[in-house]
Amino acid sequence: MATVGATGTDVQTNKDDYPLSRVPTDARYHWVSIAVIRIGQLGALSQFLLGATLGYGMTFWNAFWAVTLGAVLLEIVSMFQGWIGMKEGLQTSLVSRWSGFGEVGSGLAGLIFGVSIIGWFGVQNAVFAQGIQQLVGGLPLWGWSILTGVLVVILVYYGILAMGWTAYIAVPTFFVVMLIAISRVLAHHTLGSLIALHPAGPAISVAAGASLVAGGFMVGGVISPDMTRFNRSVGDVLKQTVVGFTVGEYVICMIGVLLAEALKSANVITLTLSTTGIVGVFFVMLATVKINDWNLYSAGLGIVNAIELIFRRKVSRKRTTLVVGALGVVMSALGILNAFISFLIILSVAIPPIFSVMIVDYFFLKRFRQTLDESRARGRLPAMVERWNPVALVAWIAGFVVGYFVTWGIASINSLVAAGLVYGIGMLLVSAGRKSSEIQFGLVENKLEA
Repeated sequence: MATVGATGTDVQTNKDDYPLSRVPTDARYHWVSIAVIRIGQLGALSQFLLGATLGYGMTFWNAFWAVTLGAVLLEIVSMFQGWIGMKEGLQTSLVSRWSGFGEVGSGLAGLIFGVSIIGWFGVQNAVFAQGIQQLVGGLPLWGWSILTGVLVVILVYYGILAMGWTAYIAVPTFFVVMLIAISRVLAHHTLGSLIALHPAGPAISVAAGASLVAGGFMVGGVISPDMTRFNRSVGDVLKQTVVGFTVGEYVICMIGVLLAEALKSANVITLTLSTTGIVGVFFVMLATVKINDWNLYSAGLGIVNAIELIFRRKVSRKRTTLVVGALGVVMSALGILNAFISFLIILSVAIPPIFSVMIVDYFFLKRFRQTLDESRARGRLPAMVERWNPVALVAWIAGFVVGYFVTWGIASINSLVAAGLVYGIGMLLVSAGRKSSEIQFGLVENKLEA
């Protein structure tokens, strides 16, 4: 039987990174350690790939404003979600049980997080495999996809500490490669001439570009608690968020824009090979490993939560990593990279409603704040939890529908605002109907504390 430490937390869970419990204060890290991982998420191949996509279809200034609009939205999401994660010490799909969604909604959120992040794993693993194939040849693309995917799965199996050490290597070298790439392009073009170039591919509007930027990291923003639960203060969350987005969106992404416009291609391996050669491609692929290890890690956390809710079984995060990693490898081998833009559009409207519900519930309605405060003081989880919250699920669906089908404005913002309004107004109507300010739906015993 597991033993319980002074904080009330099962001490054996530290080997599995606390997937179904609070992270105790003595298990948290200095903000620099977590910031390096955050920068690794944002200053990585995903943003380079996004920048190349924008540069292939937009002028420089249109791409700049698209990045700015998308980045502002993402910073707001990341900072508020990160605040919740740091304060409660809980991963995203777990804390959502007491911030709007209840058990059923939390399980669904965990599945959506898991599936979407597995999709990201597949996209970026395909780029990794594509680079290997262009350099080495030999195996077909699907064969390299399998081999590179297995490498990342092994890394994530050993948890956040191993991932942090990978970031210390991959992040600086990736930045060096990006700086070398843009400096070599600028050796043949003035910055003014690059900015004046017209895109070579199909046109992308500013609103559509902003949605792509938001979709490119919306999952990462909403699941910020997966990372910030290891932080020690709100100030730490703020610092790593600002630094991460400045580097990722305005440095890496805009370098991708300029390179795509200069070389008339959206293929990141072609862009890197043309400017930095084989060594550059190697370090870009190493950066892919860095971002993909976090994708797989967070996907595992979401699935662990969903399995506990659906099957009432606690499963190992490490074993779950092996399963979801296999699914990501399959998606990569089947060619998910070919549907990159469609994938981002879906994410940009499906994920923001989750943020809206959580923020409205946690910061404004505060339905479970006292319960969370009391249990946090004991280092435990609340003893009771809602089974489900129908208003949250309706708001989630409404936000997705508005974001996907309304054609004016920025889709991500449309879905976020619509879900927040539907949830807030819906809960006020329920309160008025019950003639009570205490709105809770079917409390049940929290089995994690049984």
